[in-house]
Amino acid sequence: MVSERGKFGTKIGVILATAGSAVGLGNIWRFPYLTGQDGGAAFIFIYIGCILFLGIPGMVAEFVVGRHSAANAARAYKNLSNGKPWQVIGYMGVFTAMIILGFYSVVAGWCLQYLFASLLGQLNGNADYIKIYFQEFSSSALMPAFWTCIFILLTHMVVVKGVRKGIEKASNLMMPTLFILLIIIVIASCSLPGAMKGVDFLFHPDFSKLNHGVMLDALGQAFFSLSLGTACLCTYASYFSRQTNLLKSAVQIAGIDTIVAIMAGLMIFPAAFSIGVNPDSGPSLIFITLPNVFQQAFSGMPVVGYIIAIFFYALLVLAALTSTISMHEIGTAFFYEELHISRKKGAWIETIACIIIGILCSISVGNTDTFQLFGKSIMDCCDYLTSNILLPLGSFLTCLFVGWYVPKKIVKDEFTNWGTLRGVFFQIWLIIVRFISPICIIAVFLHQLGLI
Repeated sequence: MVSERGKFGTKIGVILATAGSAVGLGNIWRFPYLTGQDGGAAFIFIYIGCILFLGIPGMVAEFVVGRHSAANAARAYKNLSNGKPWQVIGYMGVFTAMIILGFYSVVAGWCLQYLFASLLGQLNGNADYIKIYFQEFSSSALMPAFWTCIFILLTHMVVVKGVRKGIEKASNLMMPTLFILLIIIVIASCSLPGAMKGVDFLFHPDFSKLNHGVMLDALGQAFFSLSLGTACLCTYASYFSRQTNLLKSAVQIAGIDTIVAIMAGLMIFPAAFSIGVNPDSGPSLIFITLPNVFQQAFSGMPVVGYIIAIFFYALLVLAALTSTISMHEIGTAFFYEELHISRKKGAWIETIACIIIGILCSISVGNTDTFQLFGKSIMDCCDYLTSNILLPLGSFLTCLFVGWYVPKKIVKDEFTNWGTLRGVFFQIWLIIVRFISPICIIAVFLHQLGLI
């Protein structure tokens, strides 16, 4: 028997839950690095432009599909396509989200381990010690897989409780906590000696660095940061009420996501510059560079350094969890609605499938000779497949589907809440979805593949 579909109970619940799906580890380790590398404030200006003119229209397009059908992603596209091949977009989104949840939980599990290690004071040591600690831990066969499973089970515990009592309630608690932790670390980081050099580096516009590569970096970060192409936004929109203003919600969600990304830069760069370290990107930033940065920056105040390290990894765990909850919900909704089973059983199918993917990805990190595909670790293959192919392809097809295939009346009714809202931006939005977004997504796609 299929459980009754849930609905978000409040407007703030809609915003915090959907924003939580967008706010993730990418905001912490990718956005600050790209900003510093690609011209500081110049990159931020371009990124915000991409969010406003391309990211938000893409979000609204997925919202339209999800709310109109009030079903899981696969069925949502199927309902609107009348059985035509367009329904493959929904199935692809479910598949993509499952893979992402599997390998994303590996890194999220590392965050759990580092939170645990910070609490026990195990990250005290010189730079070489911290580097060796990460290498030995990540290449281990048992512990990373253990923490991966723990993280997926934590996600399961939230999702299995349903939309209102699980996802919305958790988001209403975690997102404000995430902001509080972020503000505390930003204040501590910016109060360090020489911290203003990091602030200047982050916000000083260097327009000499602007080129087509920087433009595509900003565009790619905008699409991927907002979870476009994963069926996440479509799934969450299926729980929106008919009174939810889709455009306004998209703007608010994108705003929260961008603020978190910029604050992450204010958290990282001032602390790094205060001790003369240039932050890099990826796992090495948060598991090798930053533990050393916090330890050195607060060497005169060891208790403060200890607390900041704990807060930082708690922040990472929360950011990861808000994202994995949305990824899990995509598969959960699909399984329990399509297989006509209880929500609990649907959640367990998703959990078990993702645990298997997560364990394989985790083991492959330290055993690339045994566990690899196409010359890469299984984890790198999953990352490449989703980030470089499935996500941009899903976004591209959604724009074509909503812009050209779905009847214009349906699209306009959803955009204007059946005429109760002023649709002054509708024609502009439709032009962007039909023409501009697909061209830009193709450019990002080719850039990710290294063709331009």
